Amino acid sequence: MGQVVLAAKITHVPSILISERPGPLFGQRREAIQSLKELGRRARARNVDTFLIFDVHWISNFGCHMNANARHVGVYTSHEAPHMIQDMKYDYPGNPELGLAIAAEAKKEGLDVMAHQVPTLPLEYGTIVPMHYMNGDASFKVIAVAAPIFATWQENRKFGMTARRAIEASSSRVAVLASGSLSHKLVSNEQVGDDQWDVVGSEFNRQVDLRVLDLWRERRYAEFCRMLPEYSTKCNGEGLMVDTHMLFGLLGWDKYAGRAEELCPYFPSSGSGQITVEFHL
Repeated sequence: MGQVVLAAKITHVPSILISERPGPLFGQRREAIQSLKELGRRARARNVDTFLIFDVHWISNFGCHMNANARHVGVYTSHEAPHMIQDMKYDYPGNPELGLAIAAEAKKEGLDVMAHQVPTLPLEYGTIVPMHYMNGDASFKVIAVAAPIFATWQENRKFGMTARRAIEASSSRVAVLASGSLSHKLVSNEQVGDDQWDVVGSEFNRQVDLRVLDLWRERRYAEFCRMLPEYSTKCNGEGLMVDTHMLFGLLGWDKYAGRAEELCPYFPSSGSGQITVEFHL
């Protein structure tokens, strides 16, 4: 029988990569980088074979899409920010069997989920950036899941639930990653510059982010789940926080009672609020 052996909410912002280059941001994302590397170490220690990544930087309009290719290989330059991420090579094995099984299980619940095996379908940087630090030797298989921004939070929660059932019916040991920010009100174009990395775009958003982290620390997940649909919209959620809906659906939604372990401090990046947290199973 398969098992989810690691579940986490993670950061994927380009400033992580930029902080490794000479410049005003140099060294300032060290703790975020270490948090991703630590999750990679934990995955190895727990004999994970597959990363299932809910990637809110891969936006889909209609239906829920999964990249279930047998191999993910390419050279990535961000169309959004080519000056930040360019010519980034990646080559990871996939897990099409598990991808197809998750899609089949989701369809039993009436969800429109497609597991694609199309060699020209690339990965997005919500997957590529964390895998750069967590899966540098390409020892783990990768499945990426898009953010269906016109799906309801109930659909996204249900997808997470069905993904867990499919995993448990498989032979895979899986690490599940919700790859996206907390709040996501980005700075305006006129604010772009050396200072953009150190602000959250709205004080209201920052305060709500901090309240969310308090709720997680105190294991008050039922309250968090009640606020999550509004949090997703009122705090400008990246991809409407689809990744978090899916993650908590997989964890059991308001019935989840495990420990939330913060692996790096909360930090701002270009207006967004960022964190890496493992939700212990």
